[in-house]
Amino acid sequence: MTPPTAPQPPPRPGAPGAAAPGSPPPPAAPSPGRPAHRDANVLRWLAAYAASATGDSVYYLALTWAATRSGGAVQAGVVMAVSAVPRALLMLGGGVLADRLGPRRVVIGTDAARAAVVLGLAAWLWLAAPGLWLLAAAALVFGALDAVFMPAVGALPPRIAPPGQLARIQGLRGLAGRGAAVVGAPLAGAAVALGGPAAAFAAAGALFAAGLPLLLALRVSPLPPAPQQDRAGRGGFPAELAGGLRHVRRHPVLGPLVAVVAVSDLGFVGPLGVGLALLADARGWGATGLGWVLAGFAAGSGAASLLLAVRGRLPRAGLVMCGALLAGSAAIAGLALVAHLAAAVAVAAAVGVLTGVSGSLCGALLQTAADPAHLGRVTSLATFVSLGLAPLSFPLTGAAVGLWGTAPVFAVSAAVCAAGAVLGLARGPLRRAELPG
Repeated sequence: MTPPTAPQPPPRPGAPGAAAPGSPPPPAAPSPGRPAHRDANVLRWLAAYAASATGDSVYYLALTWAATRSGGAVQAGVVMAVSAVPRALLMLGGGVLADRLGPRRVVIGTDAARAAVVLGLAAWLWLAAPGLWLLAAAALVFGALDAVFMPAVGALPPRIAPPGQLARIQGLRGLAGRGAAVVGAPLAGAAVALGGPAAAFAAAGALFAAGLPLLLALRVSPLPPAPQQDRAGRGGFPAELAGGLRHVRRHPVLGPLVAVVAVSDLGFVGPLGVGLALLADARGWGATGLGWVLAGFAAGSGAASLLLAVRGRLPRAGLVMCGALLAGSAAIAGLALVAHLAAAVAVAAAVGVLTGVSGSLCGALLQTAADPAHLGRVTSLATFVSLGLAPLSFPLTGAAVGLWGTAPVFAVSAAVCAAGAVLGLARGPLRRAELPG
């Protein structure tokens, strides 16, 4: 739902979307004709997001390395799971907080807390030998903060740019995420080589802190009052969470869209997360070949993000999203049928382009269709079904490949992913959904 064009009074202090005392006053909505990549407010958000995403990459590599050195592969897996569990369990509650307090305030608070936790961990490791209990405790706190941080980050773009620029912002965000992955891993490796895990944690904490001045300078538009908007604090967390879920369930676009995300990601993340490594091993490509295939996927995904960032808007967004997802599903099945590494890299690049276009359009449609008062909860639900539920397919994929081989498992996973696309095509409101011009 787009904000009304009539001028609206600013929210009362403390209401969702109200600026914190001493913060810059919220501006009027940016001009629809101003591209997002030329909007200083959007660029501040993008730079802060890039710093945070790079910090995430450095942090998780440092955590894995420190846990492995302190215990072993099994212990490292346990530490990483400790981080993932609170993130999944608390994600929906994080969406309620983003809507109740305003996403800008929540992002600033959780980013500052993440910086403090990681810098504190770095200081501890410099003073004493790392213990698994300390790493697990830090991972637990960081995962809980992530559960609040992620929905708020996803709810910010509609508050800093007009609806017509949201597809372009999704493209810019995709480019920033890919760049963070490219920069973060070598940076973490260099920090570990120079000063051990403590240096890598210090670098991650510094990156989290670097985004804070940009976030403090960020200006957000106030929430427009709407009859269906639930007020902050009325009914408590359970009622607010239930209100967000009802909003998604009853909405003609959001309900099918979240269902598409849930079904398609169940088929997508298994082959791309675990299946590729098993495929590379079965084909004899080795770790180097796996790296090339992953690089092909990343290049394709980056190209899709660049397309959205430059183009800004694709007509018939709902139809294009589902069509790209359907074609990407076929490409996933094709990955297990190619024998040569060069062909696999090319197919992986096609998967990256098609699923990248589909994912970016999905994010933009979520942000434009959701009522602004429910956006944090809508974002948290979509993130939960994608990052919380979909990874459950990892052990199933590994076990199935061991029993039946890569080709049948990739084919079944592709069919599940395609079922999500068909589900979207079967729902007229989603199929006909358009992004604002």
